[in-house]
Amino acid sequence: MKIRLIAIVLAAFLAGCQTQLVSLRQPLIEEGALYLYTRPFPPAAERLSFTLEGISAVREDGVEFPVPLALKEVKPAELTRQRFLGSSTLPPGSYTGLALRISHPLLRREEGSAALQAPERVTVNAPFTVQKQKALLLSLSFDYDNSIGAGFRFTPVFTVREPRRPVVGLAGYVTIPEANAIAIFDKQSAEVAGFIATGKAPRGVIFDQQRRRAYVALSGDDALQVIDMVTGEEVRRIRLTPGDSPEELALSPDGKTLLSVNKGSNTVSFVDPQGYFETGRLAVGDAPSSVLIDPTGQRGYVFNSFASTMTVLDLARRAVSATVGSAPGDGHGAFSRSGDQLYAAHALSSYLDVLDPFTLAQQRRYYVGMGVCALKVDQRSGIVYTGRKSDAWVQALEPFTFNTIATVPLGGSPAYLTIDADENRLYAVNPARRRVQLVNLVSYRLENELELPAPPHRLALMGER
Repeated sequence: MKIRLIAIVLAAFLAGCQTQLVSLRQPLIEEGALYLYTRPFPPAAERLSFTLEGISAVREDGVEFPVPLALKEVKPAELTRQRFLGSSTLPPGSYTGLALRISHPLLRREEGSAALQAPERVTVNAPFTVQKQKALLLSLSFDYDNSIGAGFRFTPVFTVREPRRPVVGLAGYVTIPEANAIAIFDKQSAEVAGFIATGKAPRGVIFDQQRRRAYVALSGDDALQVIDMVTGEEVRRIRLTPGDSPEELALSPDGKTLLSVNKGSNTVSFVDPQGYFETGRLAVGDAPSSVLIDPTGQRGYVFNSFASTMTVLDLARRAVSATVGSAPGDGHGAFSRSGDQLYAAHALSSYLDVLDPFTLAQQRRYYVGMGVCALKVDQRSGIVYTGRKSDAWVQALEPFTFNTIATVPLGGSPAYLTIDADENRLYAVNPARRRVQLVNLVSYRLENELELPAPPHRLALMGER
């Protein structure tokens, strides 16, 4: 009984850092997807509030298709950034616009809040086209001045447009397994600017910044999807072995070797990203959870969750050069700024190990707390960032003593961290809140958030460091 209880506790900790099982919806086949966002409301609207009872997409023939809502209580004072309204799959075809149902409009005045008169149904004329197997994002902007009439009349006026996707150099991709989609965002505006429909359950994503290609692990399709970042279109799909369930990816510095961690088969695939085919595979430990390649491109390091081991790969020989024991739980690795130290943290250990990446000897060990689920080193400052399952913040650690420099509250545990060199921001993937959160690395304050239709998994940036 005691052993069983321990096993249950360990499994709970492991599940906290591992990818949660999601409902594997079918990717788009005969339908398209519509995503609705609202732009920040104007400051003049801060005294207004109303309830959004429903939104429908109106097809040319007059048939309306409801869009399930994520945001219903509209309080412009709280809408100071882009917000996600809702999403739905739709039949392909031409649409005339959107139909909105509004209730309980209130306007706050000096003498108190006054109820406004509003029509039960508001039509927004904004023609758009839904394409089969494509995702469309529409952005709504609220026109306050033309929405408030004489007396107590309220007739909401919105303009609708399809945002221009960011130039490649300013783009970021976020995988959303439950939605079978990738959200594209603009690093400068910190807004979602589009979606790409993918295969089933996209998880790991990585960029080839020189060739402007994105590689996506489709865990539900046992394949890797290659996307042209200029057009946003799929270039090729690289088939793996049935049951592989690829999870994470790593690309060598020269862009010639792509590693895929296949959690379902306990293997790592070597893939030629330019020829679009698998060139070989190696068996690793049980439940490999992450992989990284050293700065020289000579070795790969695979963390095996259930085996409590780390497998070292010789990339030139495509061979396992070593397997060493490690702490239990999902493992995460990162190289120091100088590249001569490998930091390793595990979900079921309270310590971060500093290893010699060549001999694998432990040089030092630091207490960082139980449940590390995300690990990132700033290659400019050397500062180490961690996210833990039990905490709702990200922690900045000084790289010589590993003392805490700062903690930034996020309202949920970050599952992945990366850094944008251009904007000097830390990006935190927060599945529990369905958001990607942007932290200013000068002030250590939460600067912005990207709202998503379902829990995000991984993120890739142009210009990340």
